[in-house]
Amino acid sequence: MKAVIHLLLFMIVVSCKTSKESALYQKEINEFQLSYKSGFLDNPRSPLNQDDLVNIHFFKADASWKLKCRCTKTTDPRPFDMPTYSGVTRTYMQHSTLDCNRKGTSIHLELYKNIHQPINPLYKNHLFLPFKDLTNGDTTYGGGRYINLMDTNIKNDSLEIDFNTAYNPWCAYSDGYNCPIPPRPNHVALHIEAGEKIFKGIHKTPDK
Repeated sequence: MKAVIHLLLFMIVVSCKTSKESALYQKEINEFQLSYKSGFLDNPRSPLNQDDLVNIHFFKADASWKLKCRCTKTTDPRPFDMPTYSGVTRTYMQHSTLDCNRKGTSIHLELYKNIHQPINPLYKNHLFLPFKDLTNGDTTYGGGRYINLMDTNIKNDSLEIDFNTAYNPWCAYSDGYNCPIPPRPNHVALHIEAGEKIFKGIHKTPDK
């Protein structure tokens, strides 16, 4: 009888801990989403205004899409031109590769770094992860999505990525922007139901 009581108490403690961690994670993602939306109002080049923000939607936060990945630095990286949806190119270098596992399924991705030194020193450590997946054109933007990462977060050849922070390129909202096309190695054969969904507003065409 005591063993049963101890087991029940253990299960209650674990359940409470799990619920608390889930609530904290949901709060963290909610704060990210609020900050993401407010960013459109702070940037003079933004394609969206206050009225448009109601049309931005996200999948429910799912911690199983927060993955700890093995990060392998690319040796002798060479600059290459990454095409954009506007037809121009942007020059990047492959920084590293990521090997992740989600529920027994392997995910391999490439991380890139813009070769041009950013004007703002706060961005000097930024890494760029553009990707496509099987939700594109259905529940998410057809051109793929992006995740921003920092090389300073790579610890012991490991980097955590959270697909709940995946966001749309500005081309999802309006013409007139140079949005990199996710390279073929970053086309993931999974339905990544995390992060930003397809924009529900009207796609804009700025005046020439």
